[in-house]
Amino acid sequence: MRHFVLYAFLIATVLTSVMMSPPPVRVIFFGDSITEAGVGPAGYITQLRGMLPAGKFELTGAGIGGNKVYDLYLRLERDVLDRHPDVVVVFVGVNDVWHKRTLGTGTDADKFVAFYDALITKMQEKGIRVVLATPALIGEKTDCSNELDGDLNHYAQLIRDLATAHRCSLVDLRREFLKHLATANTANAEKGILTEDRVHFSAEGNRLAARLFLGALTEKQ
Repeated sequence: MRHFVLYAFLIATVLTSVMMSPPPVRVIFFGDSITEAGVGPAGYITQLRGMLPAGKFELTGAGIGGNKVYDLYLRLERDVLDRHPDVVVVFVGVNDVWHKRTLGTGTDADKFVAFYDALITKMQEKGIRVVLATPALIGEKTDCSNELDGDLNHYAQLIRDLATAHRCSLVDLRREFLKHLATANTANAEKGILTEDRVHFSAEGNRLAARLFLGALTEKQ
């Protein structure tokens, strides 16, 4: 009888502990093909799952190749709000800059800010914590000869300003990737260090991105 009572007590304790455990923080990474690749076997989102405390976070990728900020706005309801996340990481901007030069379908700076501002506002109105990420790279050369460095720096600053205005956490991939390349790319290579093709992350780029996003997700609010 004594063993039965002890067993029942232990079962009740375990069940109570499980019932009282808070649900995992639901995080959606919202972006383009870089986010889409982030859920791959070696992607930064996959790596993050192994770096975060077990059972504390639930990470979901919502990236679609070629997306620009207005594409995110158009699918915000379906791919984000309907899923009721606690945190959304917005990582967009490369295509807004890149496609202006290559396809003529990018996003002018004023429209970029307007759509981005509306995205943040809609999510914050739902009580979602919003984390912003600056676009990292379109070319890895360190001598300021990447064709789109100027535009990418400008759009990265627009995102920094939005983060300040809306009191969002910021993962400044642009700044940190450039800092890394300043010492790692002594040969002034166009690609192959943090990216595979000047844009999409290499193994090293994924590792760096995962560490940077880890800090943002675990910081105290």
